[in-house]
Amino acid sequence: MSYDFQYERSRMVEDQLIPRGISSAAVLHAMHTVPRHMFVPPATQGAAYFDAPIQIGLGQTISQPYIVAYMTEQLDPAPGMKILEIGTGSGYQAAILSFLECNVYTIEILEEHADNAKRIFAELGYDRIVAKQGNGYAGWVEEAPFDAIIVTAAPEHIPIELTNQLVDGGKMIVPVGKNHSVQSLLLLTKTDGEIKSDELLSVRFVPMVEDMY
Repeated sequence: MSYDFQYERSRMVEDQLIPRGISSAAVLHAMHTVPRHMFVPPATQGAAYFDAPIQIGLGQTISQPYIVAYMTEQLDPAPGMKILEIGTGSGYQAAILSFLECNVYTIEILEEHADNAKRIFAELGYDRIVAKQGNGYAGWVEEAPFDAIIVTAAPEHIPIELTNQLVDGGKMIVPVGKNHSVQSLLLLTKTDGEIKSDELLSVRFVPMVEDMY
């Protein structure tokens, strides 16, 4: 079966994102352009633009399009921003940020997913992304500080090492919670070294872990 992926991306934006309040023209353009179907397993490409997460293997998922758009919009990314992503997964979120002309440093704990994401980035020409396999709790000390941090797996508590790597005035968005069936999506803002936390949504992400081996 063949799919008109460009048409499906248009429907995703018109039917899922705009009605639910995504209003950033830049974010909507990115969601309309980046080929989400290239970041899911071939057998599930037909469902790439559905309003649902998709399994990508090894117990991991790619978030539903609305959550990707929402988290991106909350960070308010601007061209040239240096952004740390914890939890590369298939690479879709990093690709959205790269399309927005941000410089993305992304960490994935699972080597298979890290290697697959690097391959996709190279094939699609997303050259603003630097990816590595590693423990996201440690952040990326060598490249810190970051203008923004986005976490796509749920720790039980806010990782202090990550907030330490955020610039003053920077933002971090992270799902937090001990209950792995539901967490709170938090937007953290760092001002004069202090962290302010705002609760945005109830969400469901895979747990953030320190060691998968």
